[in-house]
Amino acid sequence: PACVLGIDLGTTSVKAALLVGTERGPVVAETCSRETQAHTSSLEAGPQGMEQNVRRIIRALNECLAALPQQQLQRVSHIGISGQMHGIVFWKKDKGCRWTECDTGPAFEPEEVSHLVTWQDGRCSPTFLSSLPLPQSHISLATGFGCATVYWYLKKSPDFLKSYDAAGTIHDYVVAMLCDLKKPLMSIQNAASWGYFNSRNKSWNTDILEKSGFPVHLLPEVGDPGSIAGTTVCAWHGIPKGAKVGIALGDFQCSVYSCLTERTDAVLNISTSAQLTISMPLGFQPPETPDPSSALTYFPYFSDDYLAVAASLNGGNVLATFVDMVARWTEELGLQVQESAIYTKIITAALAQNDSKLLVHPTIFGERHIPEQLASVTNIGVSDLSLGHVTRALCRGIVENLCSMLPVQRLMEMGVRRVLGSGSALARNEVLRQEVERIFPFPVVYGKDIDAAVGAAMVM
Repeated sequence: PACVLGIDLGTTSVKAALLVGTERGPVVAETCSRETQAHTSSLEAGPQGMEQNVRRIIRALNECLAALPQQQLQRVSHIGISGQMHGIVFWKKDKGCRWTECDTGPAFEPEEVSHLVTWQDGRCSPTFLSSLPLPQSHISLATGFGCATVYWYLKKSPDFLKSYDAAGTIHDYVVAMLCDLKKPLMSIQNAASWGYFNSRNKSWNTDILEKSGFPVHLLPEVGDPGSIAGTTVCAWHGIPKGAKVGIALGDFQCSVYSCLTERTDAVLNISTSAQLTISMPLGFQPPETPDPSSALTYFPYFSDDYLAVAASLNGGNVLATFVDMVARWTEELGLQVQESAIYTKIITAALAQNDSKLLVHPTIFGERHIPEQLASVTNIGVSDLSLGHVTRALCRGIVENLCSMLPVQRLMEMGVRRVLGSGSALARNEVLRQEVERIFPFPVVYGKDIDAAVGAAMVM
C-alpha cells in the first residue's frame, strides 16, 4: 500500500510521520522527531530579534527522514508539510539549494538562503508598526509577521533585501525546493499569518503595499490549503521522484485537523506557544477590519471554514524560560545541573503540591492584543515559596491566561462538549494536564505531540 509522509517544521523540532491506509482509515506507521537547535543571534535586530539557522533546520529534517524505514519511504506517494506560521525566510530562486548524495539517497542543502526570522521576533515595536500603512485584512498586524519583517528590512537594512528574489515561510521554502518552483506558492493559511492579505477575496493588499514601496515581487503566489503544489523533482531519501507535494500548511491548523472530529469540540494546543480554538459555523466570514484589542483571531482553516482562536504567545516557552532561570541561578551559586534534570524535578515537586495560592500571570512574552502587558506574580505568601508551589502556579497561569482570552462561559454558549488536548508541552507535563482538567468543565481527551505532522499527512 502507498504511504503518505507528513512533516512539521516546528519552533524547536522537526517531526515526521508515515501514514499507511487501512480498511479503518489512515494509521500512523512510523514517527520521528529531531531537535533543530537552530536559534541564532540577529546581527541587525539585536536582542529583540529571533532568528533560526535554516541549515540546521534542514539538517534536522534530513536526520529525521534518514531515521525512517527506507522500505516505507520508497512507497510514499504524497507529502504533506506544515510549519511555524508568521515567520519569513528569503532565498535566491535559482540558488535556493543544492542537491547532494547522502547515505539514504539524494537530499538538498540550503545554499543562498537567509536566516528564518521567526514568529517570536520582536524587532517591530508598536511605534514601528503604527508607522506602517493600515492593512485591508481581518487580522491585526503584529511583530513577527512576514510582511512586517519585510517593512523593517526596507526601512532599516534595505541592502539586505537586494540579495534575494523569493520569500516564504520555512515550510514554503521546503516545498519550493522539493518541487523546484520558479515562484514560491503559499497557502491561504500562511498568507493570512503574514498580514496584508484579504482572506475574503484570497489576495494580497498589493495596491496598499506598492504605494508604500514594499517589494511586492517577494510575495508568493497563493493557493487553497489541501491543493497540490507540485511533484518531487528527484528522489529524496528514497521517496520516489514524482511524489505529489501539498501546498505548505499552518502547523496549528494541522494540529487541529489531526484531532477535530465534531464542531462541538474545542482544541487546546500547548507547544512552544498555546492556542485554544473552536470551529466557526459553516459560511462564517470574518469582519472586514480587525479589532486590535480583541484576544480572538479568526484563522482560515480548510474548505473555506474558519477557526476562532485565542492564540497566546505564552505556552511551553514560559516553562522553558523558568527552567533556564533556575539553571542560571544554580550556576551562579557554583553548581551545575542539566536543564533536563531541572525540568523533571520541578514537575515532580509540583505533582506533590495539589494547590498553590500564588497567582502567576505568565505573559513574559506579552500578547499580540496587549504587547505592553508583561508577567507578574501576586499573592505571595511564606507558605507558597517552594519549587513545587511556584511550578504548580505557573502551569495554572498558562491555562488561565488562555481562558481569559476565550472564556469557558463562551465555550459553553457555543455548544462545546469536549476539549481535545494536543502539543508537546501538554503531552510531556502532567501538571499542565491536571490544571487543564481543573479549569475546564468538559471531558478532556489528549492527542500526541506529533499532531501537526500527522495532520499534514491526513490532509493529503
